[in-house]
Amino acid sequence: MIQIEQIRPELTWRLRRQVLYPGSKLYEMEMDEDNHGYHFGAFRDNELVGVVSLFQSGTDFQFRKFAISHDVQHKGIGRVLLQYIVDFAVAEGATQIWCNARVTAIGFYLKYGFVQTGTLFSKNGFDYEIMEKTF
Repeated sequence: MIQIEQIRPELTWRLRRQVLYPGSKLYEMEMDEDNHGYHFGAFRDNELVGVVSLFQSGTDFQFRKFAISHDVQHKGIGRVLLQYIVDFAVAEGATQIWCNARVTAIGFYLKYGFVQTGTLFSKNGFDYEIMEKTF
């Protein structure tokens, strides 16, 4: 069973690094905007196995640094965490939620109602496309 809880930003850093930026320093995982967002953790048997950060600008919500531990990927944890933040954003008045999706993750987001915007870019050696879902 998966439990989702709001967590402090620094609790996201280790999993962010492990999954998204292996080889980086832990202190490099902190984002300037971390203190202005919501951060959620997915726990399985009291172990933090998924993290995501959510930032609000009016009725527009962006989620960033979505990471699921390698050893529990493809077990539905990402789906549960994504649905949780979508529901949270809607409850907070969202009209749109979006992300900079790694190209390798586009298929995942398409399954859950996100659409491709055609806006592609590269950053730090990764290719991304902006994906969004409107309500």
